[in-house]
Amino acid sequence: MSKDTGGPAFPWGEHGTVLGGMTLRDYFAAKAMASMHTNPYWDDKSYRAIADAAYQQADAMLAEREKKQ
Repeated sequence: MSKDTGGPAFPWGEHGTVLGGMTLRDYFAAKAMASMHTNPYWDDKSYRAIADAAYQQADAMLAEREKKQ
């Protein structure tokens, strides 16, 4: 089963084509990761734990976004 990525975060191209870039899931995870990494109350500062939690947050954001559409 493939993950819902939300599609491209910043799609661009000519004549309706979409050219590369990060997915919306990656963008949401990056935003979440930045705040987790700088949060002094975050218990586990390991990169793997932060990345995992960031993608969990991104998945929750995508699910919530889907409910609103």
